[in-house]
Amino acid sequence: MDSVRFGRALGFGARAAAKTLATAVDAATSPNPSTKPAAAPQPASRPVQTARVNVAEQVARAASQVKQTSENLNRGGKQFGRSVWGPFVRLSGVLWLEFTGVFFGIFALFAANGAWKLREHLHQTALNHDGHTRFVTDIAMAVVFTYFCVSSFLRAKRRERKGR
Repeated sequence: MDSVRFGRALGFGARAAAKTLATAVDAATSPNPSTKPAAAPQPASRPVQTARVNVAEQVARAASQVKQTSENLNRGGKQFGRSVWGPFVRLSGVLWLEFTGVFFGIFALFAANGAWKLREHLHQTALNHDGHTRFVTDIAMAVVFTYFCVSSFLRAKRRERKGR
């Protein structure tokens, strides 16, 4: 519920409560209907007007307390979000970096395995150009993915230390 709708509902509720309270005060200060009236009913006296003023003050105090409470609730909710979701986000980021580091490591191992199988083509550039090209490509892939793997784990370690 947004603050405008909440304020409208609160204002309507406060006005209804004030009217109900004023009616109850009027009913409490009126004479007992079961007794015979001695004279004509008297106009509203000073205690009734004072009671209405007190009711208005109470309603104003209640409205300010509700506003203060809602501000405190918003502030507490934000603090709760920072204290709960902050570590969760940080740790999930660390886990994601480690997860991607493992995948880069797997790709680096596959490329290194392919280079190992083609290692005899290292010096045979004139005889088998395709084999030499594949060997160099596999070595380059292994180096690049090893760099990604190591850098991902280092970033994860740095992020984990930063949060402590």
